[in-house]
Amino acid sequence: MGNLLEPHRKVVVQDHYSPDAAVVLFHGECQSLLGCIPSGSVGLVITSPPYNIGKEYEKEKPLAHYLEEQEPVIRELHRVLADTGSICWEVGNYVSQGEVFPLDILYYDLFKRLGMRLRNRIIWRFGHGLHASKRLSGRYETILWFSKTDHYVFNLDNVRIPSKYPGKRHFKGPKRGLPSCNPNGKNPSDVWEIVAQDWEQEIWDIPNVKANHPEKTIHPCQFPIELVERCVLALTNEGESVLDPYCGVGSALIAAMKNGRVAIGADKEGQYITEAAKRIGQWLDGELPIRPIGRPVFQPTGREKVSQIPIEWSTSAEEQDK
Repeated sequence: MGNLLEPHRKVVVQDHYSPDAAVVLFHGECQSLLGCIPSGSVGLVITSPPYNIGKEYEKEKPLAHYLEEQEPVIRELHRVLADTGSICWEVGNYVSQGEVFPLDILYYDLFKRLGMRLRNRIIWRFGHGLHASKRLSGRYETILWFSKTDHYVFNLDNVRIPSKYPGKRHFKGPKRGLPSCNPNGKNPSDVWEIVAQDWEQEIWDIPNVKANHPEKTIHPCQFPIELVERCVLALTNEGESVLDPYCGVGSALIAAMKNGRVAIGADKEGQYITEAAKRIGQWLDGELPIRPIGRPVFQPTGREKVSQIPIEWSTSAEEQDK
């Protein structure tokens, strides 16, 4: 495929692994790329693997077979991960004949067999989505955050949110009268939710990429850049590598580049690689539509005209139960 961004000299996107590249965008199965990456060289693996639900880029198969196929990929991801590194594995549910199978629970053992430590089970909750007809509508997905060892990168100050009561003070004891909260803010919770005032709440406001979201592309299950960006800021240092083995249209790569990290991604679908290259080029030119971190989510009243609806409001569609 060659260099996909030849006109851009700041970053050269390659279709093979190179330790000197700022961005590696690989067209092919991720195992082919992983085999070329040195052991212990990646700071963060963050991805959303295929859910085995029959999307255009996957063929649905028995659940046990699906998990068996993912196991060697996870072993390779563990190998390339630095001892101070982390894996963020974002998944939803597999649904068969109306029965829900929680993929995060089914994946857990695959990581534990490698000795990885679960640091958080992060719940990403979103308000807009598909409607179910025979069960309650799903409005969350899960991010499993595993570290490779007990000595891992965690830059809490990069992702602190304002304290609810910043002027609060100790009312008794030796610290009586002194501030009782961190002046830099507090640790966000492990629930990331769509709320109106993101940075004034305990939970994070990250809409899913649906309908008229400004980042929406041809990909049916697209990562919001904001979701990846906060993991990048918390779990890596500048200059470290961020790897997405199922990179789709490149949201994780853009989040990495945006924050001074090396970006590595693979996808077997040529149309997504082309779209990822295009988006990276747009970002380099300052033309990529990105939803700003912390922007309040539009809450419709039902009285708006179509022309008044902001481009990031996602409408819902009817979900077909299997």
